[in-house]
Amino acid sequence: MNNELSVVVIGGGPAGLMAAQALQEAGCVVHLFDAMPSVGRKFLLAGKGGLNLTHSESADTFASRYGAARPVVQDWLADFGPSDLRHWAQQLGVETFVGSSGRVFPQDMKAAPLLRAWLQRLRHPASGIGVKFHMRHRWLGWADAAARTLRFATPQGEVQVAARAVVLALGGGSWTRLGSDGAWVQLLGERGVALAPLMPSNCGFDVQGGWSEHFRSRFAGQPFKSVAISVALAQGEGFARKGEFVATATGVEGSLIYAASSLLRDAIVQTGQAHFAIDLLPDLSAEKVLAEVSHPRGSRSLSSHLKSRLHLDGIKMALLHELLSREAINDPRQLAQAIKGLDVVLCAPRPLDEAISSAGGVRLDGLTPGLMLNQLPGVFCAGEMLDWEAPTGGYLLTACFASGRRAGLAASRYLQESI
Repeated sequence: MNNELSVVVIGGGPAGLMAAQALQEAGCVVHLFDAMPSVGRKFLLAGKGGLNLTHSESADTFASRYGAARPVVQDWLADFGPSDLRHWAQQLGVETFVGSSGRVFPQDMKAAPLLRAWLQRLRHPASGIGVKFHMRHRWLGWADAAARTLRFATPQGEVQVAARAVVLALGGGSWTRLGSDGAWVQLLGERGVALAPLMPSNCGFDVQGGWSEHFRSRFAGQPFKSVAISVALAQGEGFARKGEFVATATGVEGSLIYAASSLLRDAIVQTGQAHFAIDLLPDLSAEKVLAEVSHPRGSRSLSSHLKSRLHLDGIKMALLHELLSREAINDPRQLAQAIKGLDVVLCAPRPLDEAISSAGGVRLDGLTPGLMLNQLPGVFCAGEMLDWEAPTGGYLLTACFASGRRAGLAASRYLQESI
């Protein structure tokens, strides 16, 4: 390999691959390095249960999913948004469809065919030179003060590569076994790059005090179906949504919990704990529930009564017994209130490596609009290593693609201007 290259991309996830494509289409000879034996490992895992590429909702609603980072991410999406992503997949021979929830999937629901077609195009484009892939190359930082000579650990020993421009797309800090280990945090921090601490996002949580042995042994792994949760915050913001989640051995996880995870995590950081209210019967009014709970039950047990009148049993009934006192369980009014809004207290998010994604990373105010580091001219960043987060639902992938394209195009312009 020539040890003096024009442009290098480090990281073979969606952001890195899209940066490579943008650079290639701009006429650059691209060398992509990755620490793993093959690219796209987290992408393939994300598609294991059906690859959710993006979402079909309105542009304004879509952009709102990015919270405080909305102004920056919305700018990326203006150049490469959900419809552009679907068109890109179509050009690779992969048709997509909109599911009942508004989420967008490939027709066959799989990630592997899309990744194979993409890699085929990158390696063998219709015109120009294919992207050169260098696997099992773990980035170790720079060998020089000017941040132009890159160091890589390989099975054959360390190699050094000089590059005029670099796109870093190294992922966040979750799923270490797939390559996203956050090791780059120290490397960039040593160069004075402004960073926000990596934190779990789209993650599960531990409940305060843990579940009882009775509840844990019988219900860990079981879902709460057709429920709603709400999170109220002191500053007036909040969250409320219907869906489902799962009880774990230590707490809770699943789609509803992931959707509220940033609020719950931040509350724990600020106060040491977080609360959410679970409505076990969201399709019934509080008045209806109170009337049914108060209905005379004769000789029937309370469990039989609630199962008969409200179809309330299993894990939902067990949660009431887990969190309510005996006095509250036997008081119709308190019981009815709990069914419509049972307080669950959380004490900690699950470890970062268990999270679907991570928050924190390279601060957005330390980047140019083209995602070049202010501290390191010629070094661009993209994807999950940037300080933004989003819920699951195609939002994570879409912004990774869009930021990769933005960084790749900006890097190509930087090369042209520096000639």
